[in-house]
Amino acid sequence: MALLPENISFSRKILPIIAVVGLIAAVISIWRGLPDRELAEPEQTPLTASGELANSPRVAGAGVVEPSSEIIDIGTALSGLVTQLLVKPGDFVAEGQPLFVVDDRAARARLREASAAIAEASAAIREAQTARTTAQRQLDLYAAIEDPAAVSRSEVIRAEGEAAAASSRLELARARLAAAQAAAGSAQTELGRLTVRAPIAGEILQVNVRPGEFVSTMGGSSEPYIRMGETRPLHVRIDIDEDEALRVAMGKKAIVSPRGGADKRVDATFVRAEPLVVPKRSLTNSAAERVDVRVLQLIYALPEEARGTFRVGQQVDAFIPATEAQSQ
Repeated sequence: MALLPENISFSRKILPIIAVVGLIAAVISIWRGLPDRELAEPEQTPLTASGELANSPRVAGAGVVEPSSEIIDIGTALSGLVTQLLVKPGDFVAEGQPLFVVDDRAARARLREASAAIAEASAAIREAQTARTTAQRQLDLYAAIEDPAAVSRSEVIRAEGEAAAASSRLELARARLAAAQAAAGSAQTELGRLTVRAPIAGEILQVNVRPGEFVSTMGGSSEPYIRMGETRPLHVRIDIDEDEALRVAMGKKAIVSPRGGADKRVDATFVRAEPLVVPKRSLTNSAAERVDVRVLQLIYALPEEARGTFRVGQQVDAFIPATEAQSQ
């Protein structure tokens, strides 16, 4: 190296120093990149069985909180613009209570037309009845005259014609009245269908419609307009793998905890077992989990005091007692 003094060798003195500095830098970089291996308390306590199930046969399962009525998706019977939205999420409604109203101006106009036609037909009926009564009385007077020559045959024929014409007008007026009443009934029915009502008593869980939006009977929206269900009490639908289904002690209470809250355990009461075994839909991301497993769905009722801890759609973990004879 021409820039270095003659008594200093780059390969013997400078290069080793550079190598040592690089090695020290590499060691420091590796040391700083090492993961923290200090022991610490886990953020979430793993779910474990407690009480009588701690040392007894049990079956574990995962599930979802749902209303006791299951979730009801509300649609509309007729298409149109929403003019009134009468509920919001969290409201408790009674059976038959209005939820939202679709534009009903056209139906109300048809109802008014039908009401006017009813009034017109009713007036025509009264007029025809009066004319028929008058003509019939005239005929009765002619019939009471003892002298046939006192009344000409043409007068009798005219009175008979007036009575027949009045009867025909009466029948026509009655037919028009029936048609107008049918039209009014149809308009009234349509008005009723334009007001969407709650099919059961329950809680409004989700609202996906706003005033001014168009709702369609064809289900153009990707989501239901309103979702509701009876949440008093809440139920949990627990999936038990088919290879564990025979071990479940039907009718016994289960220990249920919300996902991520193993310390918040409640005793759930057995409600029923679904008769149909279905493909498993919820996955636990376990490496050993099979995706072709079918599951038995068990329904349990949560206690009333658990309403603040559990919400509809929330995932839960559960322990269910197993039968002694088939325990492992």
